[in-house]
Amino acid sequence: MPLDAQNLNSLGLPKPPSETRVVVAMSGGVDSSVVAAMLAEEGYDVVGVTLQLYDHGAALAKKGACCAGIDIHDARRVAEQMGFPHYVLDYENIFRDAVIDEFAESYLGGATPVPCIRCNERVKFKDLLETAKDLDADCMATGHYIQRMTGAHGPELHAAADANRDQSYFLFSTTPEQLSFLRFPLGHLKSKAETRALAAKYGLSVADKPDSQDICFVPDGNYASVIEKLRPGAAEPGEIVHADGRVLGEHRGVIHYTIGQRRGLGIGGLSDPLYVVKLDVDAKRVVVGPKEMLATRKVPVREINWLGDEPFTSRKEWPLSVKVRSTRPPREAVIRPLSETEAEVELLVAEEGVSPGQACVFYDPDSSRIFGGGWIWRGY
Repeated sequence: MPLDAQNLNSLGLPKPPSETRVVVAMSGGVDSSVVAAMLAEEGYDVVGVTLQLYDHGAALAKKGACCAGIDIHDARRVAEQMGFPHYVLDYENIFRDAVIDEFAESYLGGATPVPCIRCNERVKFKDLLETAKDLDADCMATGHYIQRMTGAHGPELHAAADANRDQSYFLFSTTPEQLSFLRFPLGHLKSKAETRALAAKYGLSVADKPDSQDICFVPDGNYASVIEKLRPGAAEPGEIVHADGRVLGEHRGVIHYTIGQRRGLGIGGLSDPLYVVKLDVDAKRVVVGPKEMLATRKVPVREINWLGDEPFTSRKEWPLSVKVRSTRPPREAVIRPLSETEAEVELLVAEEGVSPGQACVFYDPDSSRIFGGGWIWRGY
């Protein structure tokens, strides 16, 4: 029997949990396992789905990477223990085409890509979400630390209650349509300790499992070696050049460097510290300079996903806060729309190491709401 609007279930849907099918995206980690166990205990019709994103046979022995063989096994164990069906979907081709290939091309182009955002945007919240609908699910739940709140104009995206776990930077490209179908049951928790306590309460074997730290298909953090495997011959040597034109040494491939890098340049003996300020891929040059050269106030952004209530282009300026790297707090900025998907972002205080390929995420300075964001590119 349907529930009335005043008596929605915990997922905000007007029917009893037992009549509400939820597909839970299970990576095999503690977060998504707790989500699945929690919803199963509440009586929802839970279906667990784990994506095989790359050759897990090659990654079986590697810890710290999600969606590898051991993680599929862990997800399956949780499903068996809590008594709900679990499926493994082979998304290797989709993942390679939508995420890995662009990651390689972006890196070769001198950018610093964030493949986790593309994975959420193009795989988990696109193909997997469509699969959930094919399974007649009422919604899809994930273990992401972010909040979905209902506002005057519909669902809104908000930062997690725990700022240390907040994953809004990686989820800025979630569209309003996706947001209406998605649920994030952990976003209100104040700490990861609460999540692990819930895992222990449900008796899950993954309660003490370490968090994954690296990009899943780069489990050892060595991006350059992955690029060399994907694009043989990519690591061609060239010159390390000072911004004033002096040749300071040789490098072993532009792919080994990122904007803002100071260590490992192999140009010791200089009086002042130098940083990578530009990667000239065409000339095979790594350009270095003093720290102040990293500072920038104007950031060109494109492929914007806007989550505001008014059209993005309805104003000449939006006074918001922005994050230009996942590890940095939001900074005050003015966003000037150039079109529905492009803008110039002007930071009130200059930031160092703003790099093409990173995301620029928009935040309400007066609340926890996220207004979307876009991709930084070298337009100026």
